Amino acid sequence: LYRKLNLFYNFFKPIWEQMKVSELLKKEFIIPELNGETKEEVINELIDLFKDDHRVDDIEKVRSAVLDREKIMSTGVGKGFAIPHGKTSAVKEIIGAFGKIKDGIDYQSLDGNPVQLVFLLVGKDTLISTHIKLLSRISRLMNKDDFRHRLIEANSADDIVKLFSDEEEHFLEL
Repeated sequence: LYRKLNLFYNFFKPIWEQMKVSELLKKEFIIPELNGETKEEVINELIDLFKDDHRVDDIEKVRSAVLDREKIMSTGVGKGFAIPHGKTSAVKEIIGAFGKIKDGIDYQSLDGNPVQLVFLLVGKDTLISTHIKLLSRISRLMNKDDFRHRLIEANSADDIVKLFSDEEEHFLEL
């Protein structure tokens, strides 16, 4: 009976409660050392990871959604972190990528500091609440100085995936 109730609960549980950053982020969508020297180059480098992804119907619409959002206001939120994001009908589900920039770049961040850590999030335009919840979760994770420092020190995509997974394991929900 417990097993059936648990299956029933998980089936009807809202998707945003089920989705974790560590479930979204896979090692093939992580670049431990980005090559871009501008925010546009970095964003494009992360978007290009999805060129042959079956979840993306039109990579150029994804690119436009993210870059158009960036024109409204910089997604360099401070403390060396940026979260470029956008919503579009050109994806079948929410996708994410992560990259590091060794020496940081000028990203027109809110605090004026260079960005070293970039988390790209592209949401399906019909999953707005899930998109917002993930943005919030990513921001709260990245607000932790120790976590950001460990990400900067990580050497591989596997290390980065493990850091996100371990951090979320100890993460308290709102």
